[in-house]
Amino acid sequence: MSKKFLADTIQKSIEITGVGATALAGDIIEAIKAEIVQTGRFTIPEFGAFSVRETPKRTAMNPRTGEKVAVKAGATVRFKPSPALREAAHAALKKSKRKAAKGG
Repeated sequence: MSKKFLADTIQKSIEITGVGATALAGDIIEAIKAEIVQTGRFTIPEFGAFSVRETPKRTAMNPRTGEKVAVKAGATVRFKPSPALREAAHAALKKSKRKAAKGG
C-alpha cells in the first residue's frame, strides 16, 4: 500500500480534496511513526501490530566481492498480522490459485 493509495481511499470515503486527503494520509503515517518511536509498538485491531525488535550484530557477505562485512546491532520494525487479516490473505491466495489453475 502506498501513501497515494491511502490518500485516494480517504478522498473517496469522506469526499475531501486530493490535497486534503494526501495531507491526512501523511498525518496518519506520521502519527503511527511517532507512536512506534515513543512506545515501540502500534496496534490496529483487526489488522495487526507493528513492534520494534532489536537486531544483533552479525557478519554478512558483500554479494559483489564475496568479502565478509561486519553489520552493527540495530533495530527493525516487525509486523504481525491479526488472525482476521491472516485468514483474509489465505482466502485470497486460495482464490488466486484456483483462478490460475483454471487458466484465467
